[in-house]
Amino acid sequence: MIIDLPSTTTSQLNKKLVELRERGGAVALGRVLTLVIAAEDDDQLEEAIDAANEASREHPSRVIVVAKGSRTAAPRIDGQIRVGGDAGASEVIVLRLYGPLAIQGQSAVVPLLLPDAPIVTWWPGGGPKAPAKDQLGQLAQRRITDSAAERNPIRALTARSRSYTDGDTDLAWTRLTNWRAQLVSALDLPPFDRITGASVTGEADSPSTELLAGWLAEYLKVPVKRVKTSSAQGIVSVAMERRSGTIELTRPDGRTGTLTQPNQPTRRIALQRRDTRDCLIEELRRLDPDEVYEAALNGLGKLSTRRKAGTGTKSTGTRSAAAKKTATKSKA
Repeated sequence: MIIDLPSTTTSQLNKKLVELRERGGAVALGRVLTLVIAAEDDDQLEEAIDAANEASREHPSRVIVVAKGSRTAAPRIDGQIRVGGDAGASEVIVLRLYGPLAIQGQSAVVPLLLPDAPIVTWWPGGGPKAPAKDQLGQLAQRRITDSAAERNPIRALTARSRSYTDGDTDLAWTRLTNWRAQLVSALDLPPFDRITGASVTGEADSPSTELLAGWLAEYLKVPVKRVKTSSAQGIVSVAMERRSGTIELTRPDGRTGTLTQPNQPTRRIALQRRDTRDCLIEELRRLDPDEVYEAALNGLGKLSTRRKAGTGTKSTGTRSAAAKKTATKSKA
């Protein structure tokens, strides 16, 4: 069920939610958090709502979507309420803010927050350089950005590493969960020689590749090379060197990885790219600071970088709108 409330107020939206609940029980009360989504455009808005609806089946929540309308229009709020089949296991409130209200998202959101429930703010597209200082970020215990959706992913990631505050995280980091799990498992197998160096190869503007290299540099305490290629497959390979031989995990096709190491059989591993829904579900499982992500950000400054021979000219790091739309499919 989708109910449009043009030129409305937050009070009227709350009243309508109560009415829906009393009339048919369409909106359940068992919400574990409030998810605030700061959307840039309509296409992004619908994709983000779909992901939030899927995530709500594991994390029932109130979803508040803040979309900016024309700043030159008269001040008004166009509201929309989605419940039932159009909202998964959540209730979705869409706020489109016009005129001076377009930069007053916090004031519009506060009256709609669930009492005594944690708040998570998510920027599915371009986000602030310092999420904790953004007006919507200030409301939240957890702040989720996505560097892969930025016009210049590496620059955005670097800026956020400088402004990191407990509670910040990035879906470019969440996409690495399977890679990190496989590499740690490989180190649990004999021989248990010390790692002496490592290299991470991947797309030049892939923030996930940067974070994986930073994580290895911080935790292995060895020199790590970040090798940039013109491949559109995100992360291509990771190699960890030791006296007995090299541990190497490669994924040239973006789907299946191959793990090779001395005195062990070669293994093929499912390493397909994770979609936004799965990453969002994982991030909503924890609201405490992610110390491992913070350490990976710290490791970015320890990397040595080189470009792989024969991979073409250096990327400028800027992309068209079409490229931005598919960024999260090609950077992890």
